[in-house]
Amino acid sequence: MIEINNLNQFYGGSHTLWDVSLSVPTGSRTCLMGRNGMGKTTLLKCIMGLIPAVSGEIGFDGADIRRHAAEARAAMGIGYVPQGREIFSQLTVEENLRMGLFAKRTRPADALERVYTTFPVLKQMLRRRGGDLSGGQQQQLAIGRALLLQPKLLILDEPCEGIQPNIVHEIGDLLLRLNAETGLTVLIVEQKLPFARRVASDFRILDKGRAVAGGAISELSDEMVRHHLTV
Repeated sequence: MIEINNLNQFYGGSHTLWDVSLSVPTGSRTCLMGRNGMGKTTLLKCIMGLIPAVSGEIGFDGADIRRHAAEARAAMGIGYVPQGREIFSQLTVEENLRMGLFAKRTRPADALERVYTTFPVLKQMLRRRGGDLSGGQQQQLAIGRALLLQPKLLILDEPCEGIQPNIVHEIGDLLLRLNAETGLTVLIVEQKLPFARRVASDFRILDKGRAVAGGAISELSDEMVRHHLTV
């Protein structure tokens, strides 16, 4: 699904991604792991086209998309839930969701209803402003907005951050169900190890902007955790 080869990225004079090469297999639930400041969010933003990569390749479904605009990547089937959710706090829940339809060239009539079925709480709060929702409800809204695109790949950056435990569990259940029922490929940045071990099928580790390890989640050893993930 995603093939990244020799990707390099800079912030000013700071080299943040160093020849990163990694893959996200079709149908997988891949967790991108690493301590804070290791380049995880930067890599996601490069995949989405929100920041430019200086060199390398980003392949999606066999096409090099590095020179595609972010909206073109969304239209191709990449849904993105950013860290901090980034909903429109002054817009209603319904308006936030409809914003997610703009990137989709064809808009199935039942797209919104499918989101309401997935997240019934959103249908109950259609007229409420996004900024008035709890953190968990805002996260559901952000995921629902991304799912309106009917993505082939769903990218989530720290989906459990600041969320109450019951909603964290529901998000895990949702990702497992969507993957099993629709074949949705999932790429997650998540530092909560129990969530990653429960939800992910695969892992990739970034350390100081370099891809240093990867494999099936069952192969994530205690030594890897100590060496690359423990603070």
